[in-house]
Amino acid sequence: MSGAAGCQGGGGGGDRGPRWRRPWKLLALGLLSASSVLAAAPGAGAMSKEEKRRLGNQVLEMFDHAYSNYMEHAYPADELMPLTCRGRVRGQEPSRGDVDDALGKFSLTLIDTLDTLVVLNKTKEFEEAVKKVIKDVNLDNDIVVSVFETNIRVLGGLLGGHSVAIMLKEKGEYMQWYNGELLHMAKELGYKLLPAFNTTSGLPYPRVNLKFGVRHPEARTGTETDTCTACAGTLILEFAALSRFTGTSIFEEYARKALDFIWEKRQRSSNLVGVTINIHTGDWVRKDSGVGAGIDSYYEYLLKAYVLLGDDSFLERFNTHYDAIMRYISQPPLLLDVHIHKPMLNARTWMDSLLAFFPGLQVLKGDIRPAIETHEMLYQVIKKHNFLPEAFTTDFRVHWAQHPLRPEFAESTYFLYKATGDPYYLEVGKTLIENLNKYARVPCGFAAMKDVRTGSHEDRMDSFFLAEMFKYLYLLFADKEDMIFDIEDYIFTTEAHLLPLWLSTTNQTISKKNTTTEYTELDDSNFDWTCPNTQILFPNDPMFAQSIREPLKNVVDKSCPRGISRAEESLGSGPKPPLRARDFMASNPEHLEILKKMGVSLIHLKDGRVQLVQHAVQAASSLDAEDGLRFMQEMIELSSQQQKEQQLPPRAVQIVSHPFFGRVVLTAGPAQFGMDLSKHKAGTRGFVATIKPYNGCSEITNPEAVKEKIALMQRGQCMFAEKARNIQKAGAIGGIVIDDNEGSSSDTAPLFQMAGDGKNTDDITIPMLFLFNKEGNIILDAIREYESVEVLLSDKAKDRDLEMENTDQKLSENDSHKQNSEEAASASQDVGVVSEEPEEGESSDVTDPDSLSPAHADSDSISISNQDSYVPGTDEASAPEPACTQGDHQPQEQKTETESNSKVDWDNKVQPMESILADWNEDIEAFEMMEKDEL
Repeated sequence: MSGAAGCQGGGGGGDRGPRWRRPWKLLALGLLSASSVLAAAPGAGAMSKEEKRRLGNQVLEMFDHAYSNYMEHAYPADELMPLTCRGRVRGQEPSRGDVDDALGKFSLTLIDTLDTLVVLNKTKEFEEAVKKVIKDVNLDNDIVVSVFETNIRVLGGLLGGHSVAIMLKEKGEYMQWYNGELLHMAKELGYKLLPAFNTTSGLPYPRVNLKFGVRHPEARTGTETDTCTACAGTLILEFAALSRFTGTSIFEEYARKALDFIWEKRQRSSNLVGVTINIHTGDWVRKDSGVGAGIDSYYEYLLKAYVLLGDDSFLERFNTHYDAIMRYISQPPLLLDVHIHKPMLNARTWMDSLLAFFPGLQVLKGDIRPAIETHEMLYQVIKKHNFLPEAFTTDFRVHWAQHPLRPEFAESTYFLYKATGDPYYLEVGKTLIENLNKYARVPCGFAAMKDVRTGSHEDRMDSFFLAEMFKYLYLLFADKEDMIFDIEDYIFTTEAHLLPLWLSTTNQTISKKNTTTEYTELDDSNFDWTCPNTQILFPNDPMFAQSIREPLKNVVDKSCPRGISRAEESLGSGPKPPLRARDFMASNPEHLEILKKMGVSLIHLKDGRVQLVQHAVQAASSLDAEDGLRFMQEMIELSSQQQKEQQLPPRAVQIVSHPFFGRVVLTAGPAQFGMDLSKHKAGTRGFVATIKPYNGCSEITNPEAVKEKIALMQRGQCMFAEKARNIQKAGAIGGIVIDDNEGSSSDTAPLFQMAGDGKNTDDITIPMLFLFNKEGNIILDAIREYESVEVLLSDKAKDRDLEMENTDQKLSENDSHKQNSEEAASASQDVGVVSEEPEEGESSDVTDPDSLSPAHADSDSISISNQDSYVPGTDEASAPEPACTQGDHQPQEQKTETESNSKVDWDNKVQPMESILADWNEDIEAFEMMEKDEL
């Protein structure tokens, strides 16, 4: 998501009509003047101009590395696969599900990067890129694409490219030949998206066929019934700009109609919107509400539509929603999803990374304090994990471990620096640069992180990385004299594309009649009609931002904050706060009395455990019933958490020898025996050697080749512990078991743990790790290519061997960069190191003696019906352990490898949860959403 470049400051009140005709860049003076005051504050530790320039140049070098590799290895494909140094062409690579809907065989990354080239002063490269787009890109492909992604990335990219092209042409040096070709392509694409709006509601279908539209027999789409709020509500900037540029009003009309429909369908008592909506009936399908995935840019576009188009109704709507967000969702420094019908009830206990855009939007709104708080909380999470995980819990554990190099946090960092001038945010940007270079940079670009805990990579570099990340990082360190145009003359779209603010007075074919109904007057007079007044944002306190950040410095490592629920606030200092699940003891009579009051019954099972069931209608009051529902939710979370804590996290195999130097990190399954790598931070480092016999099931016949090395062996024919003992006896310092199932990969299968043989395994002291076939072949291919291959076995990836890499570069001089890139590419060619989350329904063949059995039962899932709620048996003797611990590992779904064919009897485990939540169907759906592992 992206903030606005132009509307940054201004006075309170004022006339509304003439405002839109004044030069927009004057509105930036307020925050920029505040920036200069704060930057000069004593003790602020201002960064020197030389350091800022050095970091800006470093951003340019990083961009060149990513862009040149895309153009060399991927173009005209949509995206670069940086691990295998080739382009991602839809249909030629395994499907990644909805993620691939952004790809339309239209050179996505190049179009998405056009205006970034100009922001980074690469005008010659921009001119060449525009010529390539005009010459090579075909928009008439028989392919189904996402309306949302195609709008923000491709239509926005073409419009942003056109905006800066006409600016450069007007300056007289570049683009003199340009005659609106990008705008013509944008208009063609706009017409191709219009069939998606053929619904009674005006909400677009989520997908459209570029060639055949929606309902054509060959379209292969048009049967969908649902779309996300952001998908339907993030169109107005691009569509209105297209109408204003071309004079064709239909695009803006369609986008406005979709926004009007969403506004009318908001939940009237809470003024919140849900995540997904039925495009035909307008019914909310997912009734949880937040500021992250599925809703985020809807709020962003309401405020920015007001800035760009000058329609007061958009600001009224935004202010109404913003008041609800701060009333229900904001629990500083957290932003937690709630239920639209019962907004005092949290819908889940984790946050997704897309909400990192929100502090930047709050800067545009003028609400600086919560922006600083949330940003600082996110920064502490990043300092713990190097990157922001796709999702993390309220006690800051990893919930989803991926990180696809998202730019939202960099965006908010840029706007907070612009608003405060605090050099602290320059240091934050410096950390982002260092982490990208240290952990994500690979020979052919930058690779997404598959698991931030281990540092393993994914063969993926999304177009938004070039479109947004480098734009915000460069602007963060750039001074005004470094820019060839005034960035304040433009507003950023959600994909950071530039639209000129003069569009507000051009081709105004749409009536500005206020269509907002039932608008509630809010105590928000300072921000109703203008950009924020900086005298209110910065109350003469040069240390303002630091004073807000300071209490949050240790929020991740040393505390376990929990947002106080609105129900608890209403209790005040009178009655006792509700019983928390983590404090519950089944033997405590007072706790049992509280349960009864909340409508929760306790049933004693024959095996000594207890079962909890809630009947909301039996609660003493509606407030008690809500407390009971929250208690059941917490108990479910704790039960699931305790099971997961018994699992071991994934480990890492990092190739550290020439020419890899730690760039290639493979996700490995741990063993329940041998050295615990989490307790040996240095890990085990050594050269690898293939053992004989390869299965390791008998005495090793080549001990001289294995001694003091890490042994490679094949899975199968005997127990894992037996393999470990054999190689340990031969003098190996570690072992890697490679799956014998051809084509198996961590891309498509959950991680596994290698279990012992049922006997005492204390005699095994070396580390043992498991690699699937595809990852194992990467090491085997490297051995064939380079003979001597050194790896590091560890709990997570370590810093690269920079000393060895620098020595190698000196020896090879001018040829080193090319050689390293080619060798690293050949070592991983045709063997994707990492990929996406497992495809639903896929599993591994586990019928051989090294059979793999689940590390946890299906009891992690929650089955909910329409009567009452149920929590599985709990040990009556003790209460569940608190969820907040010092550990930072929240393992993804894993399976444990057992060395026998016997099946595990899961009846001794916790039974499946069958939660029945009476009367509140909306609440039931909210709980179901908590267990869906997809954004």
